This record gives sequence, structure tokens and C-alpha cells, in this order.
Amino acid sequence: MSKKKMGLRELDINNTGAWPREYKIGACILVGLLIFGLLWYLVTRDKGGELEGLEAQERTLRQDFETKQGRAANLEPLKQQLAQMEQQLQQMLRQLPSKTEMPDLIVDISQTAIATGIQNDLFKPGEESPREFYAEQPIALRMVGTYHQFGAFVSGVASLPRVVIMTMHDISLKPRGGSGDGLAGIGPNSSLELSGTVKTYRYLDEEETAAQAAETEAQAAGGAQ
Repeated sequence: MSKKKMGLRELDINNTGAWPREYKIGACILVGLLIFGLLWYLVTRDKGGELEGLEAQERTLRQDFETKQGRAANLEPLKQQLAQMEQQLQQMLRQLPSKTEMPDLIVDISQTAIATGIQNDLFKPGEESPREFYAEQPIALRMVGTYHQFGAFVSGVASLPRVVIMTMHDISLKPRGGSGDGLAGIGPNSSLELSGTVKTYRYLDEEETAAQAAETEAQAAGGAQ
């Protein structure tokens, strides 16, 4: 006589040991799948946010790489452009007076003022100050002349053989013997007083440039200690 097969509704959840073998295997598989699904959910839920962060980081790094790659491709042309600019700068500096020409140039500036009829009450060169590529020479002055004479003086300085750069510092122009800077009512032939400080410039030769660079390095090394 054959044994009657037990149905799902006849299974006793509290007595799993009495279940048929195929139901026990099915229940074990079902529980295993449930546990696996729960573990997968718990593990991958946090990993999803981490994955998004890594993907964003990858995009940022890729963009950074492409930017740097573009800069690297343009580096050589930029180096060539910089070398050309340095060469042009050296050519411009060479147009300035040299160390040996500077004393004669200062005399020429003073004589140019006198030649235009300007009265030099004060024309005193100060101590020279070296910079990285050039040196500046301050000149304290007080001159008396007319508008036309000052215009002729500027034109005469611009016509000197060497390129002369003059910058004005604390310059005042006022009527001779008057007070303040008011020039209202002053005619073209009125006597004016120009006073203050101008600076003119010369280039440093190779020895001076090397000495200046060595001094700068020594100062930087001393400051770092």
C-alpha cells in the first residue's frame, strides 16, 4: 500500500523534523536565499553611495588630467615665447645708458636745461639704487623757467643720443615766488618754478647683474636661517 504524499497545508511549522525530505530541502534553500538577499541589501546599500563618490572622483581626476595634459602640450610654445620676451627685454635695456655713460648723461641733462634758458637753482644727483635688471639714479632739482622753456627742455632730453627715461616724483610746478600749485592766470612767458625729484635709469652690465643675483641669493639664504 502506497504512502500518501503530504501537502503544504498539512505541514506543521513547529515540527519541521517530520516534514518530508523534499520540503526540508526546499525550506533550507528558501531560508538561504532570504539570508543571502538580506546580506546583499545590507552590504550594497552603503556601497552604492561609495560607488557614486568614486565615480564623481574619477570624473574630477579625468578633467584634471585633461587640463594638465593641455597645459603640457602648450608648455613648449610658452617657453619659446618667454625666451623671446626675455630677449626683447634685454634689447630694450641695452638701449639705456651704461655705467660709464651715466655721468656724461647727467651732465647732458643739466646742460640741456641751461641751453633752453632754464635756471638751475638745484641739480643734485643722489645715490644710485640697483634693481634686478637696472639701476635708478635720483636727481633732486629746482628749476626756473617758462612753459616754452620747459617744453624745449623735455624735447631736448628726448633728442639725446641715448634713450633717457625720466620719471617724476613729488614734483611741484608753481609761479616763481608764489605759494601753492595754482596756475590760473599764468601766461606762456610767466616765470615758473619746477621742484622735486626725477629718476633716470641705466642698465646693469653682466658683472653687476651677477653680483646683484648673488647678493639676492645671500639675503634669501640669510632670511631662511
